[in-house]
Amino acid sequence: MDQPVIGITTSFEEDQQRLHHGYVRSVERAGGFPLIIPFLENDENLARLVSQIDGLVISGGPAIDIGLIGDLPPDLPATPEPRRSADLRVLELFLEKKKPILGICYGMQLVNALAGGSIYADIQQQVEGIGNHSSTRGATSHFINVDKESALASILGGTRFEVNTRHIQALESPGTDFKISARADDGVIEAIENTDGTILGVQFHPERMDTMVKLFEHLVQNARRSRDTDMGK
Repeated sequence: MDQPVIGITTSFEEDQQRLHHGYVRSVERAGGFPLIIPFLENDENLARLVSQIDGLVISGGPAIDIGLIGDLPPDLPATPEPRRSADLRVLELFLEKKKPILGICYGMQLVNALAGGSIYADIQQQVEGIGNHSSTRGATSHFINVDKESALASILGGTRFEVNTRHIQALESPGTDFKISARADDGVIEAIENTDGTILGVQFHPERMDTMVKLFEHLVQNARRSRDTDMGK
């Protein structure tokens, strides 16, 4: 198969794995072969599956509880098991194998937390002057300012974009080997990237925006490059 295989994590509700179709559609439109990652209990089975995947999308979700500043608000549920453990195991394997990753919303926060970064439990309540970023509290969209020297600016071809917004938690500081690549007008961190641009995290939801398919194209390109390097091409 010439197409890079892109694994996508899922949410977990009422004993069912669920996923917004935008993730699959975006990966396919970007030239990747989407593969929805099941919750596997056996570590050997998971390692075998990851070995067949070239890149990873960590989908949006509820709240993370690693590197947290403050307590979760009543309107933000914690990530349930088995998703919490499954996401950590999958992400750790991808980081170990140095495979490319795109973290979306919760996914960005999880990547950042594993790298030692910190996260506000409810940034609107914890930091003065921060606007509403949560769709459940009535927010819909806002603008972001992308660092012109970042990989993200090169990928998107610009430095200012309007994005959707669906989050209550937000990064306080980037983790080790990560830098901030975009902020909202009120200063909220909206994107991070590692030093070589193979791991990107965005606080918004590009899978719901046709204008952001370039993020998935970048992931697919990096996944193909990583796979071909491993195969000695």
